[in-house]
Amino acid sequence: MFKIGDRAVYPTQGIGVIESIESKDFGGIKTEFYILRIVDNDMTIMVPISNASHIGMRCPIDKKRVSSIFDVLGQRPKVVGAIASWSRRQREYNDKLKTGDLFEVAEVLRELYCIRDGKELSYGEKKVLELARRLVVKEVALAEGADETAVTERIENLFVH
Repeated sequence: MFKIGDRAVYPTQGIGVIESIESKDFGGIKTEFYILRIVDNDMTIMVPISNASHIGMRCPIDKKRVSSIFDVLGQRPKVVGAIASWSRRQREYNDKLKTGDLFEVAEVLRELYCIRDGKELSYGEKKVLELARRLVVKEVALAEGADETAVTERIENLFVH
């Protein structure tokens, strides 16, 4: 349960702030919503409170778990690009991003960085890499109270050979 002013992570959108909790009536059914403003782009999302955990809305990670994110990023995937077609990989990556789990987002980021080492990424792959990197950087920076540029550099340095 979130309170007004709390930070929350919304899958694929990133970190937001609970601006209010409102009740709406739809066809005689009263539903409570979190009004979440995404910090990155000022977008406002209405999230039914009863559905928030199901869609993957969660509290941001704390500083103690940041090193585990870097552990995931530092591991080499067993087989890079094992799933042959981009459309299948894209579906798998989008499924991981939609979970809202930062560890799964970090796995997507790691795999795309590793694929990038072997070939030029397609436009779609670059877009997914950018989204995954933005989600990881923003949340790690928030957890550590660090500068986003510094976090980006730390991530980039993991993949420099």
